[in-house]
Amino acid sequence: MVSAPHEAMHRIFQHDPRLFSRLSDALGFSLPTPVEVTVMPTDLTETNPVERRVDTLLRLKSADGSSYLLAIESQRTKNPAKPASWAYYTSYLWTTYKLPTALMVVCQDHAVARWAQQPVTSGPPELPTLTLTPLVVGPHNTPVITDPAEAGADLALATLSAITHATDPDIFAILKALSTALQGEPEDIADPIIEFTAQGLGDRSARQYWRKLVAVDLSFYKSYIAEEIRDEGRAQGRDEGRDEGIAQGQASAILLVLEQRGIRVPDEARERITSCGDLGLLRTWLTRSLTVASAAELFEAE
Repeated sequence: MVSAPHEAMHRIFQHDPRLFSRLSDALGFSLPTPVEVTVMPTDLTETNPVERRVDTLLRLKSADGSSYLLAIESQRTKNPAKPASWAYYTSYLWTTYKLPTALMVVCQDHAVARWAQQPVTSGPPELPTLTLTPLVVGPHNTPVITDPAEAGADLALATLSAITHATDPDIFAILKALSTALQGEPEDIADPIIEFTAQGLGDRSARQYWRKLVAVDLSFYKSYIAEEIRDEGRAQGRDEGRDEGIAQGQASAILLVLEQRGIRVPDEARERITSCGDLGLLRTWLTRSLTVASAAELFEAE
C-alpha cells in the first residue's frame, strides 16, 4: 500500500525537477544543470495484464542538446523483488524512449539505503548479463540542513533533508530551520513545502513537532495541515481563550522535543513549562529545547 512518506520521497522531485542536479556534491558525481526538465508518464504497463509503474519519471535535457531519463523510486523497506522491477523499468524505458536511463532510489533508513546500493546481477556469476547499480539518496548522503539561511536558499533540498532524515536525531533542528525559512515566503511557495514535509515524516513524533511549528511559526498560512492544527487549537482553547490554547501547544512541543532527545524532565520543570502563559518565553524555550543538555538549561537566562 502506498504511504504518504513514500509519495513525498519521490514527488518532491516532481515539484522541483531540477533538484536532482543540485545533489551532485552530496552524491559524488558531476552533472550539469539541465536547461529543460519534463515530467514524464509513469505507467510502464505492457499489453499483458501485469501493471508496472515507476514512482516518478523525468526527462532532463542538457545545454548541449543531449537528453536522458531519470526514474525515481521511493523505498522504505528491503524488498528482494524490487531489483528485478527496477531492472525492468530501466530496460523498458531505454527501449521505449531510446534514451539513456538512470535510476535513483530515495530512502529514509540507513539499512535500506545500504541494501539498495548493492549491485544486482540478473545472470549467473559466470554470465553477468545485466548489472543494476542504483543511485541511492538517503540519510547517509543527503545534507543535514539546520541553518535557516541555508534552508531558505534551497527549500526543496531542505525539504528532502527533512524527509530523508525523518528518523534521525537531527530532525527537530532541520524542521525548525525549515519553518523559520518559510516565514518570509508567499503561500504558493510555502504550502507545497509544508505538505511534502508533513507527508514525508509519516506518523512519527517529528510530524507532531512539525504540526506545532506550522501552527505557531507559520500561523498565517492556509494549508490543510495548518488548518487542521488551528481547528484543534480552537476546539481546545474555545473556553480558555486563543492564547492559552497556543501556549498549551507550545508547551507540549517543548516536552515532546525533550522526550525525543532523551532528556529527563523533572516534575518541577514540567509544571513550569505547562503552566507558563507567556508565548514569547515559550517560543524561546522551544528553540532552546533543540540543543540543551538538561531541562534546567531551558530556564538559565530567566
